Amino acid sequence: MLRTAVEVMTREVVDIEPTATVAEAVQKMKHRNVSSLLVGQKGHIETWGFMTQTDVVEKVVATGSDPATVQVQEIMTKPVITVAPSATLQDCAALMARADIRRVLVFDGKEIVGIVSGSDIFNAI
Repeated sequence: MLRTAVEVMTREVVDIEPTATVAEAVQKMKHRNVSSLLVGQKGHIETWGFMTQTDVVEKVVATGSDPATVQVQEIMTKPVITVAPSATLQDCAALMARADIRRVLVFDGKEIVGIVSGSDIFNAI
């Protein structure tokens, strides 16, 4: 039987306000030991975005921008891609491959309840 997103997801999704600076976001990521942040509140789908370490490296550091002045909303990926908790890992992996992303958020119809990364899928094999 194929495993599902809810079985392998990381339940703690760390969020940040869209108007926070990239410097603040990086500090939060280091403090919480995460490689990505949900931008906006977990219950407000219209504000959802996602910021990753890759976004910081490619859109701030590589361009010579100042992390203390760039806001998270300027570099976040939007819209986020979500799956249902019942989505199979095969479905998650196929979606991630098609969209060229490394993680999907797990949405139960009301709020974000977790995140599934390529590493989560790999470790579940």
